Amino acid sequence: MHQFSMSQLKPGAHIHMIGIGGISMSALAHMLLDFGYQISGSDSKASALTDSLSALGASIQIGQSAENIQNPDLVCYTAAISESNPELRKARTLNIPVIERAELLGALMELYKYPIAVAGTHGKTTTTSMLSLVLLAADTDPTILVGGELPQIGGNFRLGSKNYLPFEACEYVESFLHFKPFLSIITNVEEDHLDYFSDINHIISSFQKFARLTSPNGCIIVCSDDKNLQKVVQNVDKKIIFYGLDDKNTDFTAQNIKINQDGFPEFTIIKQGLPLVDISLRVAGEHNILNSLAVTAAADFLGLPISAVKEGLESFTGTKRRFEHIGTVNGCDIVDDYAHHPTEIKVTLHAAQQMHYNDIWVVFQPHTYSRTKSLLHEFAEALPIADHVIITDVYPARETYDGTIHACDLAALIPGSIYMNDMDAITRYLKQNLQKGDLIITMGAGDVNKIAQKLKETELQ
Repeated sequence: MHQFSMSQLKPGAHIHMIGIGGISMSALAHMLLDFGYQISGSDSKASALTDSLSALGASIQIGQSAENIQNPDLVCYTAAISESNPELRKARTLNIPVIERAELLGALMELYKYPIAVAGTHGKTTTTSMLSLVLLAADTDPTILVGGELPQIGGNFRLGSKNYLPFEACEYVESFLHFKPFLSIITNVEEDHLDYFSDINHIISSFQKFARLTSPNGCIIVCSDDKNLQKVVQNVDKKIIFYGLDDKNTDFTAQNIKINQDGFPEFTIIKQGLPLVDISLRVAGEHNILNSLAVTAAADFLGLPISAVKEGLESFTGTKRRFEHIGTVNGCDIVDDYAHHPTEIKVTLHAAQQMHYNDIWVVFQPHTYSRTKSLLHEFAEALPIADHVIITDVYPARETYDGTIHACDLAALIPGSIYMNDMDAITRYLKQNLQKGDLIITMGAGDVNKIAQKLKETELQ
């Protein structure tokens, strides 16, 4: 894959960013401003993100038109921008270099000493966030890019020094093949994004290409419990560090695991057979033990003090939309969670089961028709871990409805589940049926979290 390099731009070059108000694009714009580049950009609407960039000197246009292209040295666009976009078409007409956001981020990594990529089908945001807190605890002043809002940094990014750069590496449309990590963490590999990937072998092949991008002086940290990951790294000529709970030959594992009265794991991290540190997490679930092991392995390779590992991991209380506590209604806890894949649903609901609630209610909004169709029976197996299941309409995201799958098809496979297509009606139904001591989880990567907020607001009235 051809790689753009920042060396192709003169110092202080003018970069125009189409879709600059997006959460990932705006963070990238902040980084570029910090390096002294002149930034302009456009978006369909003004927001706090565009306002903050304007305050730092970026030239922001609301609305997109060809006139916004004022002879920049480079144009960057998000994957959501179509080829018919007038600014993109104007740039191509003028033969201005044009690249996608992931490629520009990959080029920017050349300017950092230790870019640390966190990849995998699940767990990227949590693992990146945990690692970021460890790096902060170690006083490394990291620059951070995370896919969710992390309270300790007040959002999804932090500008720091040019040494450590922890970031999420998403496999969708193989955008992570633009990156140049010093160290890579791969949490797991499963079937997902089947609107792009043909099958699991295609996904494994893509992750294998990504693994080979890791610096020869760095390493790849992978979960030994994951059979697909073992296939990913078996022919990759890099230093591999394994972590896991099942494999006795792994480098980092956990022992003495117990769940405290709050439902959170407490355990001892073991490095190559010897106790390393005792950890008491403030987030639930066995998957977070695995995420902690991945972060510990990375910190150990980077030579960070074990005290920073303990402080960072134990200060992590979650990110926005990852088992996020929204409030209470009728004596019931309201939680919102981003889980939109059967494996994520299973681990989230199993974690909830350990938290001593009476009944667990889940309102699930499937995310994309392609994922719902390809993993329909896996969803039907995962969701009944909850005591009560409500299914609402598919959130289409980037897709259009083709008539081959509907949320009703999923509800029909789950005995006792209810299909409801109106969020206000779902909110009323829950208020009428929740009992004190229950847990309600709104679940999905779309806008199902509106129900959690409605429930909280009605309680306040």
